[in-house]
Amino acid sequence: MSPDSGHDPRTSAAGKLHLRMPATSANLGPSFDAAAVALDFALEIDAEPASDFSIQATGRDAERCARLEDNLLLEIYNELLLSHGRPVIPLAIRMENSIPLGMGCGSSAAGRLAAIVLAVHFGQLGWNSERILEEACVFEGHPDNAAACWLGGFVSAASEGRSVHVARVDPPSEWRAIIAIPPEPLATSNARAVLPATYSRADAVLNIQSASLLGLAFAQGRGDLLRVAMQDRIHQPYRGLICPLLPRLLPLAGQNGILGAALSGAGPSVLLIVDGERSLDPALSAISREIKDLQDIELRVSSFPTRGGRDSITDFPV
Repeated sequence: MSPDSGHDPRTSAAGKLHLRMPATSANLGPSFDAAAVALDFALEIDAEPASDFSIQATGRDAERCARLEDNLLLEIYNELLLSHGRPVIPLAIRMENSIPLGMGCGSSAAGRLAAIVLAVHFGQLGWNSERILEEACVFEGHPDNAAACWLGGFVSAASEGRSVHVARVDPPSEWRAIIAIPPEPLATSNARAVLPATYSRADAVLNIQSASLLGLAFAQGRGDLLRVAMQDRIHQPYRGLICPLLPRLLPLAGQNGILGAALSGAGPSVLLIVDGERSLDPALSAISREIKDLQDIELRVSSFPTRGGRDSITDFPV
């Protein structure tokens, strides 16, 4: 990425701001902390200066999103303003959240990016798009979810100190995702705790091969490669022990129009990529048969949007 030019954000008036931060699915099988794709449901926020902080939240986990205490968005917003010598401007926030919290669909990346953009806008920090993404990756601890949320599409990302290097492509427009979402969340810290400290050379080589195929499969629309390109031995075999949907649904790749399957983010949700609208019914039927004995599993269909959070900001071009 290169810094934006031709616009100085510091000249923008700190008035109302609208944000739409899409959900994401990261890791994508072999691409642990390295690749992600945007999904078509989102965290939407309208904010304006006020005398006191307030959050009116609707949608998923509305009660939790509306809290003024222990709120990720407000904590980061306040931290950034104070650390850069800016006054903390109270905000009246209206929020509609469609991203399930703690389900591996990028809710933390969406919240962190929203907080950063609010601080940049209302604190007049003057950061460009590249700086905003870099800051989000620092807070997130890895670049994949943040990059897909901010830029949309499919991204491969790498961190080098504070710098973030991203390549992105538009996924094939006909591809669809089915996200199988269980009723109970999983903390990312718990999902990382089950991973081993070392891996065999054979497992590392398989992941390198698969991850190399994955980016080209998305770039070239090669759905026939996804079954192999989404195979993994770095995190999924271990997380499958605490994400019971995963071992049931992984074997469906290559059948009923399902091109590939992977744990979504750190789990517990599972992402299945389908070759198009025509295959949704047989794919959903196959998934339903595999999980028929489980309770309260949500199957959500999504496209792969090419616009990210950056593109939603009309009041504050970055």
